[in-house]
Amino acid sequence: MISRKTRRKTSRKPIAAAAAVCTLMLIGGGVFAQDAAADRLQRGEEVLRTLNAGKPQATLEGLRQEFPFLADAITGYALGEVWRRPVLDHRTRQIAAVAAFAALGHRPFMKIHAGYALNLGVTAEELKEVVYLTTVHAGFPRAIEAAQTLAELFKEREQQTGGAK
Repeated sequence: MISRKTRRKTSRKPIAAAAAVCTLMLIGGGVFAQDAAADRLQRGEEVLRTLNAGKPQATLEGLRQEFPFLADAITGYALGEVWRRPVLDHRTRQIAAVAAFAALGHRPFMKIHAGYALNLGVTAEELKEVVYLTTVHAGFPRAIEAAQTLAELFKEREQQTGGAK
């Protein structure tokens, strides 16, 4: 049986070691953390250029003006980490994002991601099918909102291309 005195002495060693490691990480890790953050931002920017056909994303750029830390978090984490994972391709991720935003009723975000989906080769018919599927998981009101959002996007794209789809 270990005495209390022995237990106290041995239990302090791991705590002291952990404190030393944390101190080293704080002192020397700042450079590595900055490099990692810059790398994530760069990867996120690459993903965004791919999704948005090489153009800046207006909503994100608007955020960047007043909330640069939020724009960097979106670019670094959401795009640079999550969207860049290799298991799903961008096209599949966009279909999933459109379905999620449609079900949640987040029309502006659904519209952005439906635009990305079109940029990546998802067809209008496939997006319409996602909207129809929304009726099962989120109900008809959400599906109607999603349909209205897609109709707006299709009309805007048609106007931008002069009538060509």
